Amino acid sequence: MTTRTTTTMSTPEPLSSTALRRLLLWLSPSFPVGGFSYSHGLERAIEDGDVVDRATLLAWVKEVLRHGSGRSDLILPAQGWRAASAGDLSTLAYLADLAIAMSISAERRLETVAQGEAFLRATRSAWPHPLLERIAAIRDAEVAYPLAVGAAAALHAIPLAPTASAFLASFAASLVSAGVRLIPLGQTDALKILAELDAAIETLADGARRLTLDDLGGATFRADIAAMRHETQETRLFRS
Repeated sequence: MTTRTTTTMSTPEPLSSTALRRLLLWLSPSFPVGGFSYSHGLERAIEDGDVVDRATLLAWVKEVLRHGSGRSDLILPAQGWRAASAGDLSTLAYLADLAIAMSISAERRLETVAQGEAFLRATRSAWPHPLLERIAAIRDAEVAYPLAVGAAAALHAIPLAPTASAFLASFAASLVSAGVRLIPLGQTDALKILAELDAAIETLADGARRLTLDDLGGATFRADIAAMRHETQETRLFRS
């Protein structure tokens, strides 16, 4: 099988104050993508007793970031950023198909497609760009969330490195927030977990500039199985 790859980027330009504000807004909990309604399979892991306290939540999120969908979802926005920067719609269409094909379960697919569609709809409305319209036409707006974020960031001159870091931090915060509500934990515990994830996020985000599509893949089997089992969970708060 032939896999498309792209070259790595040189050191990105400094982040302007405008780009910083835009990135903070796009990846904040208040941005209308509905991220609060997804647990990424964590709800099932808590139901099964795999995650029960601060220590196990930290371990679960860290492994998802380093060896699971967090890592893969970091490669996709980087590749989308590069393709959008080059105006390469062919590669963006290929990435859109690949990202959805890699969804491990029906709910994982729902999670990434629904958020991607919502993100594109909001950014096209408030920060229009001709290429965003063409990206939205791919698969009738069925574009994975990380790919949509990466492409939009490139089109609005937001450098890759901070985009990757902010996206991963936002993903981690969303998982921790779900855990806080489900276990439950206090906000102080949540902040301590996020602080302990700083080093892992920094390392992964820095690596996003070097990773290619050949590096896609993961090994978090219990997280993937939890996502599949969540589809038939009788009582639940989250959509995934």
